[in-house]
Amino acid sequence: MRWKTLDDMDLAGKRVLVRVDINVPVENGRVTDATRIERIVPTIRDIRAAGGHPILCAHFGRPKGKVVDDLSLRVVVPALEHALGTRVVLIATLDAAEARPAEAEEAGVILLENIRFHPGEATNDETLARRLAGLADIYCNDAFSAAHRAHASTEGVAHHLPSCAGRLMAAELKALEAALGNPRRPVAAVVGGAKVSTKLDLLGNLVGRVDHLIIGGGMANTFLAAQGIDVGKSLCEHEMADTAREIMAKAQTAGCEIILPIDVVVARDFAAGAPHEAVAATECPDDAMILDAGPQSVARVNTTLDGARTLIWNGPLGAFEIAPFDAATNAAAAHAAKLSRAGKLVSVAGGGDTVAALNKAGAADDFTYISTAGGAFLEWMEGKTLPGVAALEG
Repeated sequence: MRWKTLDDMDLAGKRVLVRVDINVPVENGRVTDATRIERIVPTIRDIRAAGGHPILCAHFGRPKGKVVDDLSLRVVVPALEHALGTRVVLIATLDAAEARPAEAEEAGVILLENIRFHPGEATNDETLARRLAGLADIYCNDAFSAAHRAHASTEGVAHHLPSCAGRLMAAELKALEAALGNPRRPVAAVVGGAKVSTKLDLLGNLVGRVDHLIIGGGMANTFLAAQGIDVGKSLCEHEMADTAREIMAKAQTAGCEIILPIDVVVARDFAAGAPHEAVAATECPDDAMILDAGPQSVARVNTTLDGARTLIWNGPLGAFEIAPFDAATNAAAAHAAKLSRAGKLVSVAGGGDTVAALNKAGAADDFTYISTAGGAFLEWMEGKTLPGVAALEG
């Protein structure tokens, strides 16, 4: 990769515009989960330690180019100050930021008001990009989660300043490069979720790049049905059967093994503790739903992981939100965590349900890298160019 990091920049005495993602959950005027704030701390700390002056640029919610008082970033200032250990001054307008008020100059960190209050942000307006660039000497993008959007603060401004990746962005890119760019082989991928239709690009890209593709969740039902297997009342996109067969054919040509459940856990009701049983994948009763992979399937997945050196994980293997249909996800995740902890597996996971599932399984801390980037993570895995990353390579 050709992008620079903070270590490649002379930060002493320089104003550094840092694009961050602090779009955190808030209830009753208080931040309820400061994880995203905590993850930018190394970047801000290192800029200040090198003599730089951070100017944070961030979005909050979807104000759609208008000033919405309830979406002001002032609500995150206390949490930012606590995490960064310094005074943070919120600048309400770009005009005020350009005037360089004395209060801001004396602050440890400057925070610009919600960048999405500007209609030119989402349209990547050149004028807005130039105004943002005018505030600083260096641009640092530490918001991989927004890198799939060609916005003024994520893509446009990078063309007008010396640019680099922040610590969080660099860690994300390094992890993804290890997973797909130049991975240790064999590479296994776990892809789960409800629908094939939402992950067509992901599946299409992975079959040409991994050695084993483990398919779980509702989308596994679609692949089973595409092979003529009756899946009863299970969630299944029967209209995607031809597409599923095309993906299987492409995988065979590419030398990628697709692994589907060989046994499944079925129930008549989708409810916690519902009566359930494990049956062969070919023996789902007409009046039942497949809600999880069975123990034989988990054993096969774990054997595949034993032989792999790199793992990419996106999506659960079953209806993980409700016990006992979380068993397959929990067991496979625990095994991947064990291998990762022992240094036998490089494991990279991402996507909203994925992070929740791995946390629920108690496995997240032992994975090599957990991405919280959501859409950007998926687009990277789909093989798409991310504008915010490409701009750093220019």
